[in-house]
Amino acid sequence: MFAAVARLRSSDPAELVTAATDGDRAALARLLTIVEHGGDDAAAIDRLTFGASGRARTIGLTGSPGAGKSTLTNALIAQARAAGHRVGVLAIDPSSPFTGGAILGDRVRMGDHALDDQVFIRSMATRGHLGGLAVATPQAARVLDVVGFDVVLIETVGVGQVEVEVAGEADTTVVVVNPGWGDAVQANKAGLMEIADLFVINKADRPGGADTRRDLEQMLGLSAPGSDGWRAPILYTVATTGQGVPELWADLERHQRHLSGSGALAERRAARLRTELDRVVAARLAERVGRLAAGDRYEQLGAEVVARRLDPWSAADRLLTEAIDG
Repeated sequence: MFAAVARLRSSDPAELVTAATDGDRAALARLLTIVEHGGDDAAAIDRLTFGASGRARTIGLTGSPGAGKSTLTNALIAQARAAGHRVGVLAIDPSSPFTGGAILGDRVRMGDHALDDQVFIRSMATRGHLGGLAVATPQAARVLDVVGFDVVLIETVGVGQVEVEVAGEADTTVVVVNPGWGDAVQANKAGLMEIADLFVINKADRPGGADTRRDLEQMLGLSAPGSDGWRAPILYTVATTGQGVPELWADLERHQRHLSGSGALAERRAARLRTELDRVVAARLAERVGRLAAGDRYEQLGAEVVARRLDPWSAADRLLTEAIDG
């Protein structure tokens, strides 16, 4: 499907989308770079791809740093490929404070698939986004969808907090924990119960797995099933050896069937698009306000606030009104 050598050097979004759809991996990489950087070209790419998207299933993996998410993602790629799927991966990394680019390079842990032209792995930078997801992730997932990847894995950066936002970007969310994580489970209880469709106790060959499972089961016993009737299963894996990964893939398939059969899949995707629309509106408005902030009008209103002739809320309302009208 995907050619190893670039056939196109253009930076035109329409030409890049056509080339990537035809199998040009370099064109696909360039598309994702544009999407990640944002701006008018990124918006143009979304206009070109949006209508043809919505076919790929998305699976999010989240959890604390060191939980083994990247190694587990690598193992899931193998399962998906064995099932005949084309797999795109978005590995969301912390941003470099110098370049703004991704710095962890989780692709190193997925090197088993480097020569498979039916797999495309992309590291993306959070750029300081505290939810653990790059702002461009939904659009990047659409690009992968449109060019032919029917499974998109989204592995979020571990930031030492529950990355609740991943639930809004994936059809199925997998929360990865390790043995001995009991106290942290309790501390993160509310967020985990809300976002997890499946729990995975990875590195299950270490002591403490049974205790962690018991803690999770107790919390699941106290919480009601989701609105669609699904209760998150708990699985053991050892991602480095592949132990438990076929069972995890089987439960992911089961959850996908459940979502489709219950109507929850359409509901989740609709909610995701509404949330994305909210973000785009906020981003567009921020751009306009930013342009005003660089001009004399912002300084004038700022001076009014400093002189206490105008309160900050009223000044902000005036700025927003002028930004919208402008």
